[in-house]
Amino acid sequence: MKRNYKLAVLMLGLLLSSPSFVASAQSQPDPQKSRQRTTTPATQDKDKNNQKPASTSPADDRLEPDDSTKAPSDVPEATQANRREQLSEEAAVVSFYNNFFTTYRLGPEDVISVQVFGQERYSRGGITVPPSGRIALALIPGGVFVNGKTVDQVAEEIKKRYDEYIIDPQVTVSLDKASSYRYSIIGDVGSPGVKLMSRRLTVTEAIAEAGGVLATGSKSKIVVLRRQQDGMLQPIAVNVNAIYKGQVADNTFLVPGDQIVVPGNKLKTWQKIMSFTSVLSFARIFTGGW
Repeated sequence: MKRNYKLAVLMLGLLLSSPSFVASAQSQPDPQKSRQRTTTPATQDKDKNNQKPASTSPADDRLEPDDSTKAPSDVPEATQANRREQLSEEAAVVSFYNNFFTTYRLGPEDVISVQVFGQERYSRGGITVPPSGRIALALIPGGVFVNGKTVDQVAEEIKKRYDEYIIDPQVTVSLDKASSYRYSIIGDVGSPGVKLMSRRLTVTEAIAEAGGVLATGSKSKIVVLRRQQDGMLQPIAVNVNAIYKGQVADNTFLVPGDQIVVPGNKLKTWQKIMSFTSVLSFARIFTGGW
């Protein structure tokens, strides 16, 4: 019995030490080690890094060439449009304003100032142009005639006159108040008459300053009468009603001497007819003597 036991132990030892048994044992995974590997955080991070990223659209991760020019998303489009329109209007107003005062030709009652750089004794402010059109300045006998001239032309004339007293005189003439330009407006407006044009005016602005078109006036048949060089009056039709509705541009500007005529409409014609005594007597027959 003991001999058989020793023989069995010897055979088991030989089996365990054989190369084929060792290789087979090393190739078998250890269940305990495999279980521990799947639960470690390092393994989870490694698996996460090995995962493929989800597919995304190319537009999601790149900027278009014009993205930098887009307006902020939190500003409504209507606000942006209004701002662009406001800037455009401001530029137009500045242009018209500068054009008016640089091309304005002086006349009686206008107020100007003459500034000679570095020469206060030759400068003079608040000069009211007299009816003769000639202003008085120091060292200039007889003064300077300014009627019908622009401020730039007057400045150039004064510069020539002062050139014999001052080395390279720098002269600036500014228009402080425009009082010589006038226009008239007649017809069905709140306040007809002759008006002072101290700034550049459109027809609609002139009508507004005259109290607006009355209920009996026609807003679509307004006419501006403008005197030509030959003395004839040229009529210029202005549909103010279309301007108020935004259908046409408000770009008809007045020039000195223009006359705005606001004719009556059908309501005025009806009122005029009903004012006749015979018509009223005839109407009372059908209205019970109202």
